[in-house]
Amino acid sequence: MSDRRFYAAKKTQQLEVPEDTDFEPSKTERKREAHAARDLGAELCALSDAQLAAFPLSDSLLAAIGEARNINAHGARKRHLQYIGKLMRQHDVAAIEAELNRIDPDAPQNIRLQHESERWRTRLLSDDASAVTDFITRYPQVDIQALRLLLRQVAKERAEQKPPRYFRELFRLVRDTLSQMDEQAVGNDA
Repeated sequence: MSDRRFYAAKKTQQLEVPEDTDFEPSKTERKREAHAARDLGAELCALSDAQLAAFPLSDSLLAAIGEARNINAHGARKRHLQYIGKLMRQHDVAAIEAELNRIDPDAPQNIRLQHESERWRTRLLSDDASAVTDFITRYPQVDIQALRLLLRQVAKERAEQKPPRYFRELFRLVRDTLSQMDEQAVGNDA
């Protein structure tokens, strides 16, 4: 009977911890971060050398990524990815993830850019003359002459029922203009 009271009293006691104490991350949290770094390293291994040049990576990490591409054995590759994960923990993971998201076409900001570019292209190709003016006032860095030329070429292309070459070029021009504006906005925020 006395045992129950002892355990009940022990359960109700609260540990007093000073508020200024800074705890280090738990083992589970450290493992979670290590797995995330390893997975990020595996994603980097899938990129080309030209794409890797845009990342802020050390020479040792770039060499390890190059070696990982040549390893075919499952166990050895897994071990090497662990090593890459270890090297990744010494880098700014947030900057690397941001650059990966910029490259990844399925990233939310790229999907938003794609949809907005499609809306602008559709609006520019409508018979509404104010659409071109609105686009130029909103995005003053656009090459106006190239924009007007592409609009004329798309109209001619549609009239002659040719493949949509200039239609795609117009989309690229709009998308590049919007992405430049996004990069400038991000640069101004920093």
